[in-house]
Amino acid sequence: MKPQLTPEERRARRHEMRRRAMHRSKFALPSSITLISILCGFSSVVMSINAAGDNPERYFLWAAALLVAAGIFDGLDGRVARATGTSTEFGVQLDSLADMVSFGMAPAILAYRYGFFTLGIGDHHLRAVGWAACFFFIACGALRLARFNVQVGSVDSRFFVGMPIPAGAACVASVILCWPGQPQLANHAYYFAFELFLVGLLMVSTVRFPSFKKKSQNPRSSMWFLVAFAAILSLIIIFRQRFFIGFFALYILMGLAMNLGWKLGWRGVQPPQTPDETDPGLLH
Repeated sequence: MKPQLTPEERRARRHEMRRRAMHRSKFALPSSITLISILCGFSSVVMSINAAGDNPERYFLWAAALLVAAGIFDGLDGRVARATGTSTEFGVQLDSLADMVSFGMAPAILAYRYGFFTLGIGDHHLRAVGWAACFFFIACGALRLARFNVQVGSVDSRFFVGMPIPAGAACVASVILCWPGQPQLANHAYYFAFELFLVGLLMVSTVRFPSFKKKSQNPRSSMWFLVAFAAILSLIIIFRQRFFIGFFALYILMGLAMNLGWKLGWRGVQPPQTPDETDPGLLH
């Protein structure tokens, strides 16, 4: 026969059960956000397929916008995990797989359907070039993710080694957001293929790009971050779709200029530290 619990003991047991349930749900939150990122990437693929029907520009806009949304959720899951102290190896692996779906496969399919499928019906050489460019993009994205996974904890976390794959996907999406109509001339499609090759090379390069992951403890830095965030929102309202292509072009140029400046001796921003010099607080 089970012993009878006092009212106080029953309340304590219910409180403990609620606490455990809340603790488990807290660990599920970052992974749920990651799954939303995967949903956005999958939905982008569906929109790319639907663009075969009437009004393809609308579907291409949706597909590109969903890639941007996937990038937002991809940034949120890690921040939520760090803020709640729920970072796990499972979450890290899930995030890497999500990146491959949402920022590797989805933009590659969108790029092929947008830039090369229609014109390629009458130009088999263009179709082959587009196929190769899209494969090169997704292959470089996979290599970039694999390198990132093995370098965690051994590189300066202030910088990415190579362009991060979400930024690579955003470069593809920004072109389509700015010009949702499919290329009408073969030359324009070849320019688009060149962009895919260039972005792929930047992803597997050793060029350092700012990561913005490490939270500054300086109140002045936090204030300037909020000012920059407000400025970005204002520019999105003003320029709408055209904002993204300018923003990511500037991101690439600033990254290249910063790396060139380091080689020439500029130290306005401290260059990445070697593994022996890296402060443990800067590691992932």
